Amino acid sequence: MTGIAVASISARLLAEAARDDGFEVAALDLFGDADTRKASSSWAAIGEPASLEIDGGMLLAALEALAQGGRVAGWIAGAGFEGRADLLERGASVLPLIGTQADAMRSVRDPRAFFAFLDANRIGHPDVSMTAPHNPQGWLLKDAHGCGGWHIQPAGEAQAASCGQGYFQREVPGRPMSATFVANGSDAAVLGFNQLIVRALGGRPFVFCGAVGPVPLPAPVAAHLISAVRAVAAGFSLRGLGSLDFMLHGDDVQVLEVNPRPPASMALYAARHGLVAAHVLACMQGALPRWPAQAASDPVHGTEVVYAPRSLWLDEAAAGRLAKRSACHDLPATATAFEAGDPLCSVTADAADPQAVHAMLDRHREAVHRSLETRA
Repeated sequence: MTGIAVASISARLLAEAARDDGFEVAALDLFGDADTRKASSSWAAIGEPASLEIDGGMLLAALEALAQGGRVAGWIAGAGFEGRADLLERGASVLPLIGTQADAMRSVRDPRAFFAFLDANRIGHPDVSMTAPHNPQGWLLKDAHGCGGWHIQPAGEAQAASCGQGYFQREVPGRPMSATFVANGSDAAVLGFNQLIVRALGGRPFVFCGAVGPVPLPAPVAAHLISAVRAVAAGFSLRGLGSLDFMLHGDDVQVLEVNPRPPASMALYAARHGLVAAHVLACMQGALPRWPAQAASDPVHGTEVVYAPRSLWLDEAAAGRLAKRSACHDLPATATAFEAGDPLCSVTADAADPQAVHAMLDRHREAVHRSLETRA
């Protein structure tokens, strides 16, 4: 059995997928929840849960310990490394990085380079500006190093000028969606397309909460998106699992960004595909998978993060009640205090169509909230 490390803000999805593909898993994340520990042969903390940020020193120390142990072939970087190419580079010098490399991460997360590439390849995207528009109405301020939508704010409520890694993007109509793919540095294979669940949370109007898919798209739209994914993967030397986010309005596609690492939407495909095995093969051997075509009778899957609605204390009895719910995942390993807006757990659902999946996720989320023992 080959050993592999997975590192992320929350490593549960990667750990379970790697275990299911036959790897011995060393998990590195912030939470060390019950599901992650169950899927892994070892776990180490790489940051404080409340920070929602990977601690570079803790990560490098954990990778060094694994390298000295000699049982791990390399590591996969998940969410939390956006804009941290230097940390990826340092980590790769300790233990081989299986995924998009640091230089490619720097390039694809640079809004100037990314949107210039889209323009050169006639791939549609919302208007972008590196400086504050004269009239901020209808514009958003984004952080090129952010993830999960926490960083997105209406430009009218943000600072008057961009700074650092910030840039402005015009807000466009449509539904937020993504394409999940595997890339090998020069090409990519698309697994499918997904509806994204985006909500306002704690003063943040565009927080990523989950995804539903795969969902069918009109053939010309799907072909255009597949072409865009393949072009971006080749243009930026992307490797392994990733996702391309876009807005879909009718048949019009507006590309927003690329996540050059295993995305949350991989949860929608875990039952049908050996995702981590495909990631490793694409990165190390350049082999792209041949995904089976989605059949009309195949179920649609959904996953959603449940955030704490208020400050609360989840004692062992409440944690036990959540653990009995088959739809609940990312469960706290011990009694835990949460602040309003902290990720509490996640829920999943399967049904025949996207509408039914959304309805089931709503019911699961509400059931979790009803089960909580809270304190002010």
